[in-house]
Amino acid sequence: MGKKSYFTRVGFLLTLSLVLLFSILPAETQAAKPMPKAEMRAAWIATVQNIDMKAGMSKPQFTAWSRQTLDQLKKNRFNTVIFQVKPTNDSLYPSKLSPWSSFATGKKQGTNPGYDPLLIMTEEAHKRGMELHAWVNPYRVTMPGQPLSSLARNNIAVLHPEWVVKYGQQYYLNPGIPEVQDYLIAAMQELVSNYDIDAVHMDDYFYPYKIKNQSFPDQAAFKEYGQSYTKIEDWRRDNVTQLVGNLYSAIKGVKPWVQFGISPFGVWRNKSLDKTGSDTKAGVNNYDDLYADTRQWIKNGSIDYVTPQIYWSRSLSAANYSTLVSWWANEIKQYAKARPVNLYIGLADYKVNNDSDKAWRNKMELANQISMNRGNAYVKGQMHFSLKNIQKNALGYMSIVKQQMYMHQALTPAFGNAADSRPPKPATVKATANKSGINLSISGQSQNQPRKYAIYRFLGNKAGSIQSPAALLDVVYNQSGVATYIDSTAQAGKTYTYGVTSLSPYGLESLDAIYVQAKR
Repeated sequence: MGKKSYFTRVGFLLTLSLVLLFSILPAETQAAKPMPKAEMRAAWIATVQNIDMKAGMSKPQFTAWSRQTLDQLKKNRFNTVIFQVKPTNDSLYPSKLSPWSSFATGKKQGTNPGYDPLLIMTEEAHKRGMELHAWVNPYRVTMPGQPLSSLARNNIAVLHPEWVVKYGQQYYLNPGIPEVQDYLIAAMQELVSNYDIDAVHMDDYFYPYKIKNQSFPDQAAFKEYGQSYTKIEDWRRDNVTQLVGNLYSAIKGVKPWVQFGISPFGVWRNKSLDKTGSDTKAGVNNYDDLYADTRQWIKNGSIDYVTPQIYWSRSLSAANYSTLVSWWANEIKQYAKARPVNLYIGLADYKVNNDSDKAWRNKMELANQISMNRGNAYVKGQMHFSLKNIQKNALGYMSIVKQQMYMHQALTPAFGNAADSRPPKPATVKATANKSGINLSISGQSQNQPRKYAIYRFLGNKAGSIQSPAALLDVVYNQSGVATYIDSTAQAGKTYTYGVTSLSPYGLESLDAIYVQAKR
């Protein structure tokens, strides 16, 4: 007997409609779990070689650019920006330990732009409820072909040339010299002390990527400082692991709530080199080539998050996206015992319609990667490289991400030990209507001041569930115990119920909300 006989005509047409609806969606989207309420959605803003930020802007120009950039990201429902503030042992903020970056002014390193880019970007991000992660490159001194004579006189590489090595066409601080580590720790302490950033973010540049037939020139330092090691490779890995652990301790010693995250190359080791490695055939790996034992950092709990740069498609055999996401998730599951470590995935927005791998010609590739991330309980979100590619929106891929993946706002994930207690709900919330919209004034409890507040909105005079991602209206930072928010999207003549919760400095949300009603 045919299936059609089991249905009434109406029932059959309804079923057919549903089949047609889901058939036009990609298989991965169909299988995706419901949209998470908390998810990392970050954009890298690269300043090195002015990839995402032009040089020579005045303060008004930079302020306007930062506002426009953040408004666009917020519209696409991103919740975090990763702003590169130390691209080459310099800084995009006033520092006693490093010179002004030439990428800020387009002029000689050390030239003061006349304003503080990091301060402006941090303040503007927080005004929009977005986190600011300060992106640093610790060891890199120059870009390829750049001479030491181009550096500012107060650059540490000029003051201490004995700390510097040349490899290929670039100069680096030697990771094996203890004084180098002391300097890098001091630089991070200065950064965290002076700015209200949410995280310090390191990328994949540890020991430099290998150059064929060239050895990294650190044999003299190994002879002096590596006496307890028989292999120079083990000593190099320990140098990086020590720096990571010491940076974590230094950051937490200044502000315990500031996160420390690293975005390493996407492969720890191939299975051919280590049976516990990933089933990949990558030409480079962290452990053997960059001397970065990312697994050990997870074991030690010396990072708050790890963002492997899995810049390959789901169909590439040598380094498959799906294979690597599963491998990294298993690392977190198996080894993050000393302290919780959040796993985010670095996405290759720059490859969309711009790579020899034909998979990147599919406008759904990135959206489907996000869908796959959500299907793994250990993946807490993703970071997109980089800003200019998000803005370019090749093939309309970012429009698809916004419409199908980032349909609603999302909180940033909580991090750190569970010992951090949940904050109490806000003390008071007042709602008043005016020409601009509905104004919310929020104050916290006298103790346990939250870092942020989450605002939920429901149409009518009855509250719904604050667990629904669709109900999340926005996030607002707590400024000196009082926060204000204007809901400019509230429609005239309609009544709304708002629920407001507290978010601790570690991202934990209060169990309860305070509810208020207002009519526009």
